[in-house]
Amino acid sequence: MTDWKEDGYHSVTPYLTVDDAAAAIEFYIKAFGAEEVMRMPMGDKIGHADVLIGDSHIMLSDEFPEMNKLSPNNRGGGTASLMIYVPDADAAFDKAVAAGAESVRPVEDQFFGDRSGWVKDPFGHEWTLSTHIEDVTPDELNKRMQEMMAGEGA
Repeated sequence: MTDWKEDGYHSVTPYLTVDDAAAAIEFYIKAFGAEEVMRMPMGDKIGHADVLIGDSHIMLSDEFPEMNKLSPNNRGGGTASLMIYVPDADAAFDKAVAAGAESVRPVEDQFFGDRSGWVKDPFGHEWTLSTHIEDVTPDELNKRMQEMMAGEGA
C-alpha cells in the first residue's frame, strides 16, 4: 500500500457532523483533553474543523441540511460510536460526565479484557472510554462470551 496519508494522521479519520461545532470543540477539549488543530468558518457556521484526541484526529463540521449533513440529534440517533483508550477509564468517564456527557453505561470490567464505560456527548455521538486491563486469548474470549450470553438468558 502506498503511503499517501498526511503526516500525523492515521489511515482512517472519523468525521463528525454536529449541531454546534464551536460548542462541540469546547466540549471535546473539556471532556477528552482534545487540542484544536484548526477550524474553517463558513459564515456563521464551521465548515470544517480538526481536533486531536491523544494521537488521533477527529474532523467535524456544523450541520448543512441542504447537503443532508445532519447531526445524530437531528437525524434520530447515531449510526456509529467512537472509542478512546485512556490510562484511567474511571477518571476519563467522570471527566466527560462533569463536562456535560450523559452516562450510557457505567465503567466496569468487560469480559474482553478492558475496563470501559459509555457516554453520549451533547451532540448525540456515543464514546466508549476504555483502559486495557487484561490480555485474553481467543479461546478464553469465546468461553467468556458464552458464559455472558448464558447469564443474560437466565
